[in-house]
Amino acid sequence: MSEHDQERERDAHTGTATTGHEWDGIKELDTPLPRWWLWVFYASIAWSVVYMIFMPAWPALPGLAGETDHTRGLRDHSERANVAQAIEELHASRASGFAALEGASIDQIENDPQLLGFVRAAGEAAFGDNCATCHGSGAQGAIGYPNLNDDVWLWGGTYEDIRTTLRYGIRSEHPDTRFSQMPSFGRDELLTGSEIADVTDYVLSMSGRAGDVSAEALARGQETYDIQCASCHMPDGTGDRMQGAPNLVDQDWLYGSNREQVINIIHRGPYGVMPAWEGRLNDATIDALAAYVYLLGGGEEAEGAANGPTGR
Repeated sequence: MSEHDQERERDAHTGTATTGHEWDGIKELDTPLPRWWLWVFYASIAWSVVYMIFMPAWPALPGLAGETDHTRGLRDHSERANVAQAIEELHASRASGFAALEGASIDQIENDPQLLGFVRAAGEAAFGDNCATCHGSGAQGAIGYPNLNDDVWLWGGTYEDIRTTLRYGIRSEHPDTRFSQMPSFGRDELLTGSEIADVTDYVLSMSGRAGDVSAEALARGQETYDIQCASCHMPDGTGDRMQGAPNLVDQDWLYGSNREQVINIIHRGPYGVMPAWEGRLNDATIDALAAYVYLLGGGEEAEGAANGPTGR
């Protein structure tokens, strides 16, 4: 023990020398670090030196380490290069499947087990990466996001219709996007609050949801409906797919079907947007994704087709 250590004050309870620091009567002990901790610390330093030699580590000034502007290490390792290579290998493994899919009809896809399996796998992967955020991992949808498992379609449910919707989007920035606009009847003061209440009751009555509503209220609501709504939703409420106008007679409503929700819809006029995937996804991936959505269960037979599945 050095003379300096002998001069330092020692803690009465532990016998450990103090550092001489004191705060509010609390004295700091000069306890040495555990040996195992020191050895781990030294090993970490040695490992970091070895890592720095073999792997990319230090940022460098432009021009000193090539285009990457960092030390590359003796292994010349690059995760970007590894990812790019993995993507190339994936594309190569899918090339034959996408080649077979090109120009194939939905009937040909369903009648070819190998192509059908490829479409389900490639389409599911594309759906999970690009569509599940809004439509759900199981394509079950939510309020404002369509359920893709049923046979209710605003813009048509044939393979071609689905492909067109995917390619150009709904109310997107693409020049060929599918577009419709429901007026904000309340916000823009096109209808009064009482008129919106009456037409709500009439619309709910079309699908058997009106409840106990007077005949006078329904008559007023029908008059408003005929003037303001029938041109898009049709006089019988069955909707118009050419305009993306929903069917009001069925039980599947995108933005909710209770009275408060319907009043809110008529008041503000919903304006859902789906992005255009043309330019984001290649044509082959869009085809696989369209076929996958079609095969979820609600795809419709093309008009005039002799064979093929029909919507449920």
